[in-house]
Amino acid sequence: MGNTMTEWSREKRKGRRRRLKIVILGILLVILAIGSYGVYAFLNVYKAANESYHPIDRGSHSKLRESDVTIGKNPISILLLGIEDYSMGGKNGHTDTMIVVTLNPHTNKMTMTSIPRDTRVPLASHNGEMYKINAAYTYGETTGYGGVKGAIDTVEGYLGIPIDYYITINFKGFVDLINEIGGVDVDVPFNFWEKDIFNHNKHINFVKGPMHLNGNEALAYVRMRKRDKRGDFGRNDRQRQVIKAAISKAVSAKTIFKVDEIASILGKNIQTNLKPSEIYALERAYSNISQSEIVSFRLDDKGHGETINKEWFLVPDMEKVQTVSEALRNELELNTGTAATTTNNVQ
Repeated sequence: MGNTMTEWSREKRKGRRRRLKIVILGILLVILAIGSYGVYAFLNVYKAANESYHPIDRGSHSKLRESDVTIGKNPISILLLGIEDYSMGGKNGHTDTMIVVTLNPHTNKMTMTSIPRDTRVPLASHNGEMYKINAAYTYGETTGYGGVKGAIDTVEGYLGIPIDYYITINFKGFVDLINEIGGVDVDVPFNFWEKDIFNHNKHINFVKGPMHLNGNEALAYVRMRKRDKRGDFGRNDRQRQVIKAAISKAVSAKTIFKVDEIASILGKNIQTNLKPSEIYALERAYSNISQSEIVSFRLDDKGHGETINKEWFLVPDMEKVQTVSEALRNELELNTGTAATTTNNVQ
């Protein structure tokens, strides 16, 4: 009887050890699987971010900077360019949107300055020829000057501030990005309609008041100008409205600047001179920014329209440009008094 009990106890202990080994093996397999997925996800994200990385042929910093800037340590500027290349097969598109963003880690403040697309300025990419600022990118591409470089140099000359980084996004990227964060909530200023270019130009109807917009709807919302009495000015307001709403939504969803959330959108749809490590630095520094900390500066409330050689231009009010330039230099913690020096020739 005693031997039987001893053998039974030994078998019981062996059974426990076997079960323990199975449990430990299962845990190790789960950890290995998670680790492998984590490595795969990281490599996938890094690859996507790296595909979007396109440096500018200008050295490590703007010619208006004395030294490099560090995200999270220094105030920085970013030029957002919305590229309309849908109707051109992805080539030689023009900038439908130009917005200068500043981010200051000391105040946790962000500013947005929309530049109306018809603003008459000297184009750096075309030997200083006076033309619409939205042509700076297109001329840069077609003349070999560099599309992004042409746009950046022109904006730097117009506003008298360094542009540290740029982000270009095409229409498809914009739609996918808005869908990725679950859409945006806006306050529609009046009833209107606009074509859905990704759905056989079917009309999308917008009704005055609060609306939730998906990607296609948001694109139509920010593109419309023919049915807005204020034209480009009204469109600029709606662009800033959507960007603010998108940032608010991304912050609440904890996805702002998170490359892993937008990895599938990067590459062909988005280009930037932000390195993958700098995108992660943006996330760490500004992931908690709120709408109340976003300030808009306006360039479209002054100036006048003028037809020159049968084309309509917005001729800027240089006093207002100077005021905005100095405000932006303050946000970037640069010395004021030397801003917008190259814009004195704008007529």
